[in-house]
Amino acid sequence: MNINVLFFGSLADATGKSRLEINNVSDTETLRSKLLRDFPKLEKYKFVIAVCKHVVKANTTLHEGDTVAFLPPFAGG
Repeated sequence: MNINVLFFGSLADATGKSRLEINNVSDTETLRSKLLRDFPKLEKYKFVIAVCKHVVKANTTLHEGDTVAFLPPFAGG
């Protein structure tokens, strides 16, 4: 199962990537754990996770082709 992962702002700087394709993750918590292992600098940052353009607060099941975005805090204006 392929998942598309996007990083924005400071998170892209921390990972050195703006986009990844990840295989064999079934939910957002598994993905988060894998990315924190692969990119330890992410531990220092706060972020929210969005699955297919919807911010999720709880562990969410992922499906083939989903796009998961890691978003740093932002403010409106």
